[in-house]
Amino acid sequence: MVYFIVKCLLSGVIVGVVSEVARRSPGFGALIVSLPLVSLLGILWLWRDTGDAARIAAHAESTFWYVLPSLPMFLLMPAMLRAGIGFWPTLAASCVLTMLSYLAMVWMLARFGMRL
Repeated sequence: MVYFIVKCLLSGVIVGVVSEVARRSPGFGALIVSLPLVSLLGILWLWRDTGDAARIAAHAESTFWYVLPSLPMFLLMPAMLRAGIGFWPTLAASCVLTMLSYLAMVWMLARFGMRL
């Protein structure tokens, strides 16, 4: 239980630091967010918990494939906001686009025999 609490606190600190940095410098905040910190922490915790290299390899590969469909959101959001569309509709549209992109990626990979 202590281990779980430490993981949660560390994750929360990362989010808090990023939000404070982004408030002062959006570009630097974006740089920090673009770093695979959560993925690396997840890999480290998975290694500590299992020591299973095959599981970590599968996790890393799946992460790669799941990152790709999330990228269009980062183009749609600024385009909509700059066009004067409100924040909440923009956020909703970005989330819908991302969900549809995930579904398309999973479907496409399944056609090639890959399961995530």
